[in-house]
Amino acid sequence: MMRQENAAGNDAASSFGSGTTRAASPARARDLGVAFDGTTGPCNAITDVPGVRVGYSTIISDAEHMHGAQAACTGVTAILPRGDDVESPCAAGTFALNGNGEMTGRTWIEESGSLTTPVAITNTHSVGIVHSAIDQWLFKRCPRKAAAWMLPVVAETWDGYLNAINSQHVTLQHVFDALDCAISGPIAEGNVGGGTGMCCYGFKGGSGTASRTVTLLGKTYTVGAFLQCNFGKRYELNVHGVPLGRDSKAPNPMQETRWFEEESGAPNPPEGSGSVIAIVATDAPLLPVQCKALARRVPMGLARTGTTGGHFSGDIFLAFSTGNPGSLRSSMAAEEEGRALDSMEFVAWGLMDALYEAVAQCVEESVVNALVAARDIVGRDGHASYALPHDEVRRAFMR
Repeated sequence: MMRQENAAGNDAASSFGSGTTRAASPARARDLGVAFDGTTGPCNAITDVPGVRVGYSTIISDAEHMHGAQAACTGVTAILPRGDDVESPCAAGTFALNGNGEMTGRTWIEESGSLTTPVAITNTHSVGIVHSAIDQWLFKRCPRKAAAWMLPVVAETWDGYLNAINSQHVTLQHVFDALDCAISGPIAEGNVGGGTGMCCYGFKGGSGTASRTVTLLGKTYTVGAFLQCNFGKRYELNVHGVPLGRDSKAPNPMQETRWFEEESGAPNPPEGSGSVIAIVATDAPLLPVQCKALARRVPMGLARTGTTGGHFSGDIFLAFSTGNPGSLRSSMAAEEEGRALDSMEFVAWGLMDALYEAVAQCVEESVVNALVAARDIVGRDGHASYALPHDEVRRAFMR
């Protein structure tokens, strides 16, 4: 039996052993006393950026079936930059800190400066099916656009420790569901969507988000981040300046057992192998090159949580702006539409520092939110991943 949960606001229960467990403790880092810098939006999520929606399909085998080689512990996250408007481009830019990973569509973003499709995040071996599903989903909604070309953005991190990654559990319908259920407002974190089977800093990882508001010459804008966290060495973890990873009592079987050697005959991957995908959104009007500058600031936030990056990690980031609606269209009918020239407003370069700061703050908090929201889980063949203990966080921050 397989359980799928696709409501963006519903936290997915985690199968552990013979039953299902939910921690009764709070679900976000601030509830445990972590006082991050900056002013958040109302939901402290990427969905605080007007128009941005997030949806999940979470795929987990029922507990009694989790120990088989075909066990599912995976999913899909969908991000719609402009909600129902899937035809208007957004200014966008990308940056890769380390390239052992994939984000499709980057070449066109780098060429045109525009993001023209929804964004999806999943596991490494499901990029193809998710890409195809977005094509089909867009074709049903805007066939004229689909008749030209579509280059969906699909990113991935590897969940093969918990998920039978070669069993291709993600289907077209899972992707359709994630896109169709995408919502604004509060969204779930931790073991949901593409983050379902991910591990971070030797703990259970997954999906995390945060937002900040920035006022520039009297006008307020929002910056939001969404991360799929599957990176970092246990001893590196710092939570807002406190080194919690090295002294944690939580088991770390992914690193402490010889699971990979037993399966493949090769040594276990180096600690910290994995990836992180970050999506940054803002309603501040920006040029594509300014979006790229925001994407380059993602590592500043990651570094605050302790990571130094790793060779076997794919750390790939996308930033987009929902300002300037109607600009950056790349239409074959431009001549017929009388569009010889395009125009855009953009934040003065001298004011960009406030947006850079917001990105670093959002990314830092998103990582910790993913760790705090995550729950213990047992995946394929009895592989277990344990969440960051909430009591360890409380002791560090609740004076």
